[in-house]
Amino acid sequence: MDSARFRALGFALLVCCAGCSGLGAPADSRTPEATTEQAAQAAVRPPGQAAEDLQSGFQRVIKDVLPSVVQIETGSGLGSGVVYDGRGHIVTNAHVVGDGRTFRVTTANSKKPLAATLVSSYPEQDLAVVKLDTVPAGLRAASFGNSSKVQVGQVVLAMGSPLGLSSSVTEGIVSATGRTVSEGSDDGGTGATLANMVQTSAAINPGNSGGALVGLDGQVIGIPTLAATDPELGGGAAPGIGFAIPASTVRTIADQIVRSGRVTDSGRAALGITGRTFVDADFQPAGVVVVEVKDGGAADKAGIRPGDVIVRLGDTDVTTITSLTEALAERKPGDRTTVTYTHNGKEKTAQVTLGEQ
Repeated sequence: MDSARFRALGFALLVCCAGCSGLGAPADSRTPEATTEQAAQAAVRPPGQAAEDLQSGFQRVIKDVLPSVVQIETGSGLGSGVVYDGRGHIVTNAHVVGDGRTFRVTTANSKKPLAATLVSSYPEQDLAVVKLDTVPAGLRAASFGNSSKVQVGQVVLAMGSPLGLSSSVTEGIVSATGRTVSEGSDDGGTGATLANMVQTSAAINPGNSGGALVGLDGQVIGIPTLAATDPELGGGAAPGIGFAIPASTVRTIADQIVRSGRVTDSGRAALGITGRTFVDADFQPAGVVVVEVKDGGAADKAGIRPGDVIVRLGDTDVTTITSLTEALAERKPGDRTTVTYTHNGKEKTAQVTLGEQ
């Protein structure tokens, strides 16, 4: 496993955030008196003050948050992590820890790497929690924000250890919210399909994985996880397109791991099948053939059986196992939807109530 690498992404649904158009506002609804007063205040403002204020804001956030970002050394690479609480729990990506059980963690105030042990890994959401064997004095936990308040255009800082350069910071904006992306699995990734991701222009370089994406209020809004690749560049990085797991998802998963050592409520919808991509006579992907059906699961209750080929979920065409996973990522356990499938060559439909992964 190389936690410091780019991975190919499969975009499922590029969902733009609602209410971000900002069109149709009046040109200026202020009173003449208010306009004159604000203009006068601006006139006496020292030149360059706005730039100095922005720079001071950056420096303040970096000073407050960077001590909560750590470097994680595994048996096969480097990654980043964020201090989750004062008891030594650190949240990171599942692909950073890989198959490892023990790690060396360098914190902001440690003179040498500290030993840490895996609490649990949840590859389905590419998140994991490790715990320091000994908690050093002054360990500072980060503050995780409310993902629902993240806005397109918001200035953010990415903090981590790109290329092994610990305590590095890059700057950008939130480019989009609500993205659904799929990791590769042939180069150390988990193969997970991740919903509601935050897209950012802040550079997400190898080694940033598991670090912190931070707003100017000093709160962590996401865990940098993926950087897009461009096939036209030979699989190289597509500049300015990175993705972070939203803070709300991080809290949901990490809280369960810290509390009980495992994830008991994934919040991810499932059909309750094991499947593989089905190819037609022209060797083109044409659906997902059901290999196994979980007893009592959504598919079982709907009458779907091994050998059936799923071709649509709701209004979304299903051609590969990845497309099915991405379609499910947009839904929640308990949602009702229609599954279209073929049975002995005949197309059928079934109403299903989705279960939990």
